[in-house]
Amino acid sequence: MSRLLSRCLSTILLLACLVSIGCVAAPPTDTTTPPPATGSASGPATGQATGKPIVVTTTCRTDADCTVKNVGNCCGAFPACVNVDSATDPKGVMAQCQASGMMSVCGFREISACQCVAGQCAAKDAQADTLRPAPPSTETVH
Repeated sequence: MSRLLSRCLSTILLLACLVSIGCVAAPPTDTTTPPPATGSASGPATGQATGKPIVVTTTCRTDADCTVKNVGNCCGAFPACVNVDSATDPKGVMAQCQASGMMSVCGFREISACQCVAGQCAAKDAQADTLRPAPPSTETVH
């Protein structure tokens, strides 16, 4: 059981790091040019009006506190288990990526449900892989 908990917490930590890395830009090397504008022609995305990035909340007390939301990354959509009341801004994340020239590792695993594990929202383990045939049994029946 502790191994499962350790894997869940490691997955949450890795997910949080990937989301954070996708939002962080390197400091400009040329100080003579002004930084790119954060707004877009279609209007500011949620959180950009204040210039502050949205903080995604993953804390919880019960499984009902958690849900799957698109938090976004430099590739586009990125579903994650977050608090039901947490704000997300996938368009803002994408705009930051484009403005800074950042890229991200693309792809994600499907999350069908979330659960509260040690006060943090985490993806429930996926059901058994039904696309592959079960391996043959190695037990000998006497």
